[in-house]
Amino acid sequence: MKVTGFRSLTTQHDWGRLIGDVNGVMAEPCTDVHVLILETDEGLEGVGIGPHGDVGRVFGAVEGEDPRAVPALYDRMLASVFKTGHAGAAFGAIGVLDMALWDLKAKLADEPLWRALGGRDRFVPGYASGLDIALDDGELVALYERFAQRGFTAAKLKGGRDLDHDLRRLEAVRDVLRRNTARPALMFDANESWHRSQAVRFVAALEERVDLTWIEEPVRRWDAAGLAAVRRGVRAGVATGENLTGLEQYRPLLDADAVDVVQVGNVWGISHFLRVAAVAHSHDLPVSPVAHHGSPLAHAAVAVPNHLTFEVQDLVAPIGLHIDQEFQDGGIVLGDAPGLGIRVDEDRIRADRSADGPAAVHGPHVRPARAGLRLIPEEA
Repeated sequence: MKVTGFRSLTTQHDWGRLIGDVNGVMAEPCTDVHVLILETDEGLEGVGIGPHGDVGRVFGAVEGEDPRAVPALYDRMLASVFKTGHAGAAFGAIGVLDMALWDLKAKLADEPLWRALGGRDRFVPGYASGLDIALDDGELVALYERFAQRGFTAAKLKGGRDLDHDLRRLEAVRDVLRRNTARPALMFDANESWHRSQAVRFVAALEERVDLTWIEEPVRRWDAAGLAAVRRGVRAGVATGENLTGLEQYRPLLDADAVDVVQVGNVWGISHFLRVAAVAHSHDLPVSPVAHHGSPLAHAAVAVPNHLTFEVQDLVAPIGLHIDQEFQDGGIVLGDAPGLGIRVDEDRIRADRSADGPAAVHGPHVRPARAGLRLIPEEA
C-alpha cells in the first residue's frame, strides 16, 4: 500500500452558543473544522482533523510511502521542514497527516486505534470545558447541567479580567457538578492574559473561595520563569503546553520546574502526543490533551500510563462527521470502529457549506492590545 494523494474539506461545528475566552468571542456560534482525507493506491482512506493549510509543504515526505511506517514518516515530515521551521501551520499540517496515517494503520489491522496502540480500557476520563466566557449566568448553568447529566465531575472555565464575575461563575458551576461528587474539580483558563505578579494576585484571590485544581496558561506559553513563579505563588497546579509545537519547546518549562500538568494540543497529531506523554512521564508529570473535534488523541490517551483527563468542549460532532464514541460517566467511551472511528459524509459537508458559507473569524485567536498590561480589573 502507498499514499497517493489527499483531499481537503471544511465543515463547521455548530456550538449552539457563542464561544470564546478572555481575548475575545467568536462572531458566530459556528466555527470551521478542517478535514483531511489521505488517499492510497488500494482505495483505503485515512482521516485527520485540524487546520492543514501548509499540507503542500510536507505531503512530499509521505507521498508514495507505506502508511504503516507512521513514526518514521512523522520524523520524515519534521525533517522535510527543519530548515524553515516546523512550528505553526507546518506543524499543524504534519499533525493532521500523522492522524490520517495512524487511522490508516489501524484500519489495515481492522482495529480501533485505541486497541492498535495497546490500550486496555476504552474509557477516557474527561472534564467539561464550554469555552463559556460569552454566556450569562443562566446560560452557563444550563450548559454545565448538560455536562453533569453525562456524569462529569470536573470543569474548566474561561476568565481572567473580572474577579467577582469569575468567582460567581466558578461557584455556580461547582454547585451544578455537586450532583455527581461532593468535591468537583475546577480548573481556570486565563489564556496567557496576565503577567506573573498579576496572575499570582488574581489566583490567590480566587483561592480564598474556590479550590482550584489548576490554573491554565496564566502567563505566556514560553515564559518558564513566569510559570515557575506562578507555581510557587499559588496552591493550584499550573497547566500549559497546548500551544507548544515540538518537544524542544517543553524542555525549558520542565527544566524550570514550571508545570504540574503537561498539556498537548489535539491538532498537533498523535505521534506528538505520544512523545510528549513519554517526556512528561520521565518527569513524573501527568499529561492532558486539549480540544475536542473528534477527540483523536483520546485513542492514544488510553495507551499512555500518565493520562490525567481529556478536555471535552461539546457533546455533539461537527456537521458531516459521524464519530464512534459516546460521552458517559464523565468521560469519552471509545467505540469499536476501525481506526479513529470517524466517518466523513462529504455530500453533507458540501451541501452545508454551499448553503451557509463560512463563519467569520474573530475573537479569541487575536491577542488584545493591553493583554497582560492592565493595572486594575475590568468589568465583564
